[in-house]
Amino acid sequence: MEARNLADFPRPVHHRIPNFKGSYLACQNIKDLAVFARTQEVKVDPDKPLEGVRLLALQSKKTLLVPTPRLRTGLFNKITPPPGATKDVLRKCATSQGVKNYSTPVGLDSRVLVDLVVVGSVAVSEKGWRIGKGEGYADLEYAMMVSMGAVSQGTPVVTIVHDCQVVDIPETLLEDHDLTVDYILTPTRVITTGCERPKPTGIVWSKISCEMMGKMPVLRSLHCREEQAGKDVTLRDKRQSPPGARAALSTVRSPRELPLLESGSLQGDDVPSSTVYVGNLPRDARVSELKRALSARGAAPSRLTWQGPQRGAFLHYRDPAEAWQAISRLQGFCLGANTARVALARHQGASGLAGGRAGEPHPDP
Repeated sequence: MEARNLADFPRPVHHRIPNFKGSYLACQNIKDLAVFARTQEVKVDPDKPLEGVRLLALQSKKTLLVPTPRLRTGLFNKITPPPGATKDVLRKCATSQGVKNYSTPVGLDSRVLVDLVVVGSVAVSEKGWRIGKGEGYADLEYAMMVSMGAVSQGTPVVTIVHDCQVVDIPETLLEDHDLTVDYILTPTRVITTGCERPKPTGIVWSKISCEMMGKMPVLRSLHCREEQAGKDVTLRDKRQSPPGARAALSTVRSPRELPLLESGSLQGDDVPSSTVYVGNLPRDARVSELKRALSARGAAPSRLTWQGPQRGAFLHYRDPAEAWQAISRLQGFCLGANTARVALARHQGASGLAGGRAGEPHPDP
C-alpha cells in the first residue's frame, strides 16, 4: 500500500490497521447492508479507516460503542454526542479525539446487546478469514463480549479494507480464537463471505499471559468472574509446581528483612511480579487476622511481609500467574470495616524511594 501510494494518514501504515485512500467510500457501503439498517447497537473499532462507519452510526442515531485503546481502562465506551449536535460535531465525535471527549465507560454489568461488530483488518480473504496487526485485540474484544453476553454466534461481523487487502489466506493459519468476518466492504465491492467457521466462544485463558492480565483490569475482572463460575482459567505462563512444593506460610516482620525477588532485575511499569501489595488495612489489624482472611479467599501466599504501621502487607507468591490469581480472588476484599487496596507490587529501582534499596517491591501507585 505504501509502495503504490494507496495509504492515507497516518503513515507509514506499518504496525497498524492501515488507513487507505477511499476508506470513506468503502464505509458508505455499509448502508447497503440490511444488518446495518436493523442495528440498534454497533461496536466499531477505533481505527482511522473505520471513521466513516462511526459517523454513519451516529447520524443514524444508533448506539455506538468503541473499544478503549489497548483495553487498558475497560472494554469499551459509549459515544454520546452533545444534544443538538450538528454534522460537524458528529464528525468530531467519530474521530479518535472525539471518542475521548464524548464517551462514557460501559461496565461489565451493563446490559449491552451488540447487533453488529465492525473491525479493521490488515488482510482478509473472501472466505472470511481475517488477519489483524498481530496483537490479537479484535479477537480478544470479541471473546470478552461473548463472556459478558453482549454478542452471540449470530452477531454479524464486518470489516472494511482496500481492494488490495482482499487476498487468499490459508485456513491453516487460523486458530480457534481467531475472529472471522461475514461481510467485507471495499471502495468497489460488498462481499458476503458465507463463512461457516464458528467464531470464538469466549476467552481462551490458556492463551492469556500474566503481562496481558497486568495491563488490562477488565481482563482481570472477567478472569475472577469465570473462575468463580467454575471455569478453567489457567493462564498461559502458569507454571505447574511439583506436589508438596508449596512453602509454609511465613511472616517477615520488617521490610528490611525482605530479600531480593527473583524477578527483581526486571524493570518497567508493566513487568509482571509475583508479589502483591495489600493496603488500607485497619490500624488495629493483626497479621494472624490477615492470614486467616487470605486463606478463606483461597489467596494464601507462600510468604507474607507485614507492614502494620503502614497498614499494609506484601504477599509473595510462587510466580506471576499465582499473583494475578490472588488479585482476582481479592476483588472487593475487606478486613474489618476497611475495603483493602490490592495491587501488583512494583520493584523499586536504585534511584527510587528514600531509604529503599534496589530490588525492593513497593506499592503500585
